[in-house]
Amino acid sequence: TTINPQNIRNIKQVARSLYLLGKKQAALDIYNDALTIDENDWEVYHNQGLCHMHLKDYEKAREAFEAANTIQPHDSTFMQLGKIYVMQNKYEEAVGIYEEALENSPENPSLLTTLGLLFLRMGQNYKAFKHLRTALALDPKNVKGILASGSIIQDHNDMDIALIRYRVAAVQTPSSAQLWNNIGMCFFGKGMHIAAISCLKRALYFDPFEWIISYNLGLVHLCTKQYASAFHFLSASINLKPNFPPSYMYLGIILAKLEDFDNSRNAYRRAIEMESDHLFHLNYAITLCNHDQNAEATKHFEIAKELFNGLDEDSKNADPDVIKRIEALGRVLKG
Repeated sequence: TTINPQNIRNIKQVARSLYLLGKKQAALDIYNDALTIDENDWEVYHNQGLCHMHLKDYEKAREAFEAANTIQPHDSTFMQLGKIYVMQNKYEEAVGIYEEALENSPENPSLLTTLGLLFLRMGQNYKAFKHLRTALALDPKNVKGILASGSIIQDHNDMDIALIRYRVAAVQTPSSAQLWNNIGMCFFGKGMHIAAISCLKRALYFDPFEWIISYNLGLVHLCTKQYASAFHFLSASINLKPNFPPSYMYLGIILAKLEDFDNSRNAYRRAIEMESDHLFHLNYAITLCNHDQNAEATKHFEIAKELFNGLDEDSKNADPDVIKRIEALGRVLKG
C-alpha cells in the first residue's frame, strides 16, 4: 500500500514524525506542503510555530501561532505564544496573551497556573497568589500550583501552612526535586536543621545538577557550623551557576571560617565585582575587621551603610540582624 499524498491527515502525520525525530526543518517543509492542500488548518500553523520555536526563529513562530489562533483559537496555541514572549523576556506581552486566553477558557487550571507563575517571576506576588489560588480551587492536585503558592507562603514565613500544601504535592510527585528542596527550606526556616539537610539531600539525589539545592545545602551547613561541608556544597553550586553573586559572598564567609583569608578576600571581591550589594560589603568589612584590616574594612563599611540607607523602609526592616551588625561593626571600627 502507498500513502495518499493528497490526504492532509497523512501529510500531518509524516511531518509530526519528522518533528519528533528532531528534524524540525524537514517537518516545516512538509507542513508547507500541507498548506497547499488546506490553508485553513489551524493545526498545521500551530505545529509550524513549534518547529520555528525549536529552531529559535521566534518571529516566524509568533506569526505561525497567531495565524493558528486567527483560524481557530486554542489554549495550547496561546500557551506556546506566551512562552515565546517569556523566552524573549517580554513579560508584559506574555501576560496579555495569557489573559486573552483566559477570556476564552476562564476555568483552565494550566493557564491560571502559568499566568500565576509569570506574575511570580515579575515580582507581583499578590496577582500571582490570586491566580494560583483560583487554579488550585479548580484542580486541588495541581502540583505546579501547589509548589508556587507554597513558595509564596514560605516567603511570608508561614512555614506550617506551606508544609501542609507540600504534603498534598508529595502524594502526586514524591520524586520532585523542587518539592523536597522547598520542604527542606521550610524546615530550615523553622530551625529544624537536621530535617532540612535530610530533605535537601533527598532533593539533590533526584536532581544533582540543580544549583539551588547545592546552594541551600551550603547555607544550612554554614548555619550548623559545618564549614567543610558548606564549602563543598557552595563550590558545587558555583560550578553549576557561576553568575550568582550571593554564592561568592557565602563562600567568602566560609573560607574565612576555615582560616583561608586570601581566598576569602578573592570570593568577596568576585561577588562585589558582579553586584554592589550592602550585604556583600558589610560581610567583607566584618571579615577584614576580624583580620585587623581596619582601614579597608572602614571603606567597605561606609559603602555598605550608603547602600543600606538607599533602600526603602520595608527592605531595611526585612532583616533586623543586619541593622544590629551595622551598629556593632560601627562601634568596633570607631573604638
